[in-house]
Amino acid sequence: MEKLTAQIKDQLAAILADIDKLENKAAKARVRKATLALEKLGKEYRKVSVK
Repeated sequence: MEKLTAQIKDQLAAILADIDKLENKAAKARVRKATLALEKLGKEYRKVSVK
């Protein structure tokens, strides 16, 4: 569980690092990719937290 929460925090940090650079196409792509990874981590977190 701790590893999962650390991964979620890392993804959020990656998103926050690029969210202000949205006029940059590469930054937009990184934010989109990171939000998809965050979605997967969120689903996994839900499964683990119920147990």
